[in-house]
Amino acid sequence: MKSQTEKIKLRILLTGVGGQGTLLASRVLGEAALEAGFSPLVSETHGMAQRGGIVVSTVVLGELQSPIISPGEADVLLGFEALEAFRALNYCHPKSLVIANTAAIPPYPVAIGKAQYPRIGRLMELLAAQVGGLLAFDAEDRARQAGSPLGVNMVLLGALAASASLPFSDADLRQILSTRTNPKFLEANLKAFQSGVDAAGNDKYWLKRPAAWH
Repeated sequence: MKSQTEKIKLRILLTGVGGQGTLLASRVLGEAALEAGFSPLVSETHGMAQRGGIVVSTVVLGELQSPIISPGEADVLLGFEALEAFRALNYCHPKSLVIANTAAIPPYPVAIGKAQYPRIGRLMELLAAQVGGLLAFDAEDRARQAGSPLGVNMVLLGALAASASLPFSDADLRQILSTRTNPKFLEANLKAFQSGVDAAGNDKYWLKRPAAWH
């Protein structure tokens, strides 16, 4: 008979730009999953380390043999930047949960005036129409208010932990943060994490509520 951990199949895609802590978030998720008894596969599938380059990473749990997430396979999309979240829509399926930061980081063509940044409200509407659930809010502002201006990753992890989509608890994630975070930044990071938990508990940020998970 298969154990509960063996029955789980969960693919999480994280996308953003360099400097937002996308890769740290995927490592924290992977370590929390490992502590909870899973054998996670964690990978940076595409990206550039310098600030501003697109970064995509994956965390895969359960009876899955590869960290690669193909189009239509992501159960959860964690979007660290509004436009990058929308660009990753093709990786989602009709039941996917999307947690999106609505703060914008204009790509180079927009920054030099060669293109216009799409209206964020419209991007979120299009996302909501094609996935199972969408939680969208300004994670950058929440990180700043928590005293962790670079803590967008912590805010989004908190929101994900509170979304009931993970097969382990927010306490597991907090424990990993407590042991892996520089003590100098721990208090601010935990505040940012809690701010994400609070956002997930606020109905106004749910543009589309998901059906019961699993």
